[in-house]
Amino acid sequence: MHKRLLLSALLLAACGQSASNSAEAQARRRPSGPTETAIFAGGCFWSAETDIEDVPGVVSAVSGYTGGRIANPTYEQVSSETTGHVEAVRVTFDPARISYAALVHRFFRTIDPTDGGGQFCDRGESYHTAIFVQNPAQARVAAAEKADANRVLRGRVVTPIRAAAPFWPAEAYHQDYARRNPVAYGLYRRGCGRDARLRAVWGAQAVAH
Repeated sequence: MHKRLLLSALLLAACGQSASNSAEAQARRRPSGPTETAIFAGGCFWSAETDIEDVPGVVSAVSGYTGGRIANPTYEQVSSETTGHVEAVRVTFDPARISYAALVHRFFRTIDPTDGGGQFCDRGESYHTAIFVQNPAQARVAAAEKADANRVLRGRVVTPIRAAAPFWPAEAYHQDYARRNPVAYGLYRRGCGRDARLRAVWGAQAVAH
């Protein structure tokens, strides 16, 4: 089921409470010191967010838009495929608990990096994958992890490494969508065939539900 069709039918269907707001979850995510950020575009940002926010060492994950030509874009503008923006997630992490390399390694295995036209059932420019690097150190790590992924997938990786651009948080109803709406999100994810495709691409290395 394409995300835009699901939104039109189930936009704000609250089907559960967000575990991310619990005291236990907040304590688990509390950083031990200075944090860093990573920006990934992995197709639907509902999935990009939910696939990384519970990784130990991740403090938060915010869905948003980046890489395009206009400021403060709306979902409607981005989904019109006229802005150049992609759906992305900004990850704040504790480098004392998880490295940027480990995050990039995991990110590749949550997407189909061989698909240059979108991700799974979501097609178009706004669903293109990318790693947005913020400094030369991130660029070197991302390039090394991309080379590793390309080796595993026999030269078929098309996910680009791009210079970071302004990141615009998405609307409130998109944030933590999978946790707040597990039934609606489950319908979308299964209908989109995300996990089946991840297993077909990555085999045992896939990060799938």
